[in-house]
Amino acid sequence: MNFHARRRPLLLPLLLLCCHAATHAQGAPEPEPKPQPARPIEAKPVESKPAAPASKEAAKPQQIEINASSITSTDERRRSTASKIIYGRDEIERMGDSSIGEVLKRLPGVTISGRPGRGGAPRLRGLGNGYTQILVDGERMPRGFSLDSIEPDQIERIEIIRAPTAETGARAIAGTINIVMREDFRKKQNDLRASLGYEQSRPRAIASWTWADEAGPLNVTVTGTARHSVSADATDLRTLGVDAAGTTTLDQSLQTQSQAVHDGGFISSRLRWSAGRDRFELLPYLGTSRQRSTGDMLLNQSVGSTPAPYSTGQFQTLARGMLGRFNGSWLHVTADGERLLLRLGTSLASSDTNTTQQLYGAEGGLNHDRSDDSSQRDTSITHSGKYSALLAEQHSLVAGWELQANQRTDRHITTDNGQQQLAEFGDDVQAATRRLAVYAQDEWEANARLAFNAGLRWEGINTSSDSALQRVRNRSAVWTPLAHMVWKLPGRANESSRDQVRLSLTRSYRTPTTAQLIARPTLSSRYPADGANQPTSPDRAGNPELRPEIARGLDLAFEHYLPEGGIVSANAYVRQIDNLIRSVRTLQTVSWSPVQRWVSQPQNIGSALGAGLELEAKFRLSDLLSNLISTPWPLTVRSNGSLMWSRVDGVPGPNNRLDQQPRYTANLGLDYGGSALPLSWGVNLNYTPPYTVRQLDAQFYEQGAKRVLDAYAAWRWSSQATLRLSLSNLAPRDYDSATTVLQDDGGAQRQDTLARTYRVTTLRLELRF
Repeated sequence: MNFHARRRPLLLPLLLLCCHAATHAQGAPEPEPKPQPARPIEAKPVESKPAAPASKEAAKPQQIEINASSITSTDERRRSTASKIIYGRDEIERMGDSSIGEVLKRLPGVTISGRPGRGGAPRLRGLGNGYTQILVDGERMPRGFSLDSIEPDQIERIEIIRAPTAETGARAIAGTINIVMREDFRKKQNDLRASLGYEQSRPRAIASWTWADEAGPLNVTVTGTARHSVSADATDLRTLGVDAAGTTTLDQSLQTQSQAVHDGGFISSRLRWSAGRDRFELLPYLGTSRQRSTGDMLLNQSVGSTPAPYSTGQFQTLARGMLGRFNGSWLHVTADGERLLLRLGTSLASSDTNTTQQLYGAEGGLNHDRSDDSSQRDTSITHSGKYSALLAEQHSLVAGWELQANQRTDRHITTDNGQQQLAEFGDDVQAATRRLAVYAQDEWEANARLAFNAGLRWEGINTSSDSALQRVRNRSAVWTPLAHMVWKLPGRANESSRDQVRLSLTRSYRTPTTAQLIARPTLSSRYPADGANQPTSPDRAGNPELRPEIARGLDLAFEHYLPEGGIVSANAYVRQIDNLIRSVRTLQTVSWSPVQRWVSQPQNIGSALGAGLELEAKFRLSDLLSNLISTPWPLTVRSNGSLMWSRVDGVPGPNNRLDQQPRYTANLGLDYGGSALPLSWGVNLNYTPPYTVRQLDAQFYEQGAKRVLDAYAAWRWSSQATLRLSLSNLAPRDYDSATTVLQDDGGAQRQDTLARTYRVTTLRLELRF
């Protein structure tokens, strides 16, 4: 593949056409929602606020009423002062996805790392790890936690907050994704979902159960999921090196085939007890996972200055993980409508991985017998408080604090032919993080058409780690002023306004991770083996002197709401980032080797500028053709696209972009649901074009095109039973990437990776009792 080829985007013109057509849709005027008092953004359902009492009799304690069903996701998006996009249960369940990453890839501005059909880490606006704040029930998760460990059946809704607010946190240069767990409020519920699928004739099975009941003031919701899957992978990796004259000095080809068995179980619950003006809530969660994988390797070296480190190999990996959380909260509402919310929580995350590897020479003898044992333990305690009050029916004041203490133990032992590697660094690294944040926020509804949200947040983070050879201390503190505005444009005569403009001015930041700060090295990946430390597969080490990245941001959005709940929107943004962190590869004399090694370390390299345009259109086709057809055609169009541009100062162009950021992404989905037949179906195409990023003067990363076609069909027998067929990655394509490093002597080394992808077919039965 020619990674530098430029292809004309096909979906963006279609998206723009849809946007243009939707803005001219004709329909009955939609009554404008009655102006509501401004309210803070919360990762909870909207709750009615008790009105101020008119007499002593009215001042008696009242039951807190919950009313979430009357407010749709579009209504809440429309009323929010800060830009917030919400996706509820219907959209999460539609395609029958088996992982949350597959759901997120279709949302505006979201890209997913990794090969199609396998989920992956979500990224907003194409920015890499750490720029997107990931929350679960409004709280940050431990390091190493993967969203794919949460089943879609356990999720109530997904919130995307494009610009940070004082309340949700400012460690969100690209934005925030908040996952809200199931919180059904039906008095009686008993749902069972079971699915059976396959990938390359290998089975996948998932069973999920949700139960809810009510006993007086107590509401209980319990959701449990168990899964089993078998997957196979095939990867080709070629390493090619040339000298200054263009003569090939290294040509290696590594073929790897593996099979993995995944088992997991998750259970979460929500217990609520209301007593007068007080509400108590407990949210326990427990998830476990286990993966067993085996694989074979074949290494061919046609050119090389030294013999190949091995000819064939095999490996076995056993990984276990566990995450337990127990959170509690107390909400008190006064007679005047003031609210005090206190939260206390604790979590324990652990993971253990053991990998053994045997590498054999061309004659069949054992060259290397390697073992990697690693384990991590992450414990945290969090406490937060929030006070909110409504003043003069115009100002909603919010003030709060957040405390978090994390303790992490990282143990890693590597042995090669019975000899321990990196023994001088010790086996254990102890790391602790202490975080304190305070904030204040005022949401002011100036009139029925104009509202403001202004906040100030201070956050300080102390990180310390201790190992056998080094003690690391890193402190950072950031002030973040944040301001948002929404203006509802005047409507035409006898019509309510369906148009509004949003403006956000923000300051946000990204802190170095504990792994980036700890200087303890990690040896090269087994592909290729340690004996072939290469510029494209270096050792890795941390940098305790890293400073946080600071970003100043501007967001400007236009939203047009359609009569039947559709929307057309355009959002432009710009981010100026200082103290940009990037991994730098250099050839060094190191303490852990008698010879020089290639080592990758993170460094603050300067400033960067990023900007983009995000488009979204969601509408029913019959709304556009209401003047042409008399019978509504139940076809819904869901489309979005993002144009992204960035420049890293100090790195020569072209392609001196922010790391792993494509130039654009596009998504187009069609959903059909007729009333005559209980059958609904839909298709979705997600596309990311090939792109090249110049990471530093001598480092390049290239990514091939990513096309993912999904389809589903659902047969609804009754209100209690649905059968759903899902096809993920319907047209599999190889997933390719490449890394190139230019060397000081004029030579270069390039590593191309080609990974196979597969179609996933799933049949799912949904029952409600």
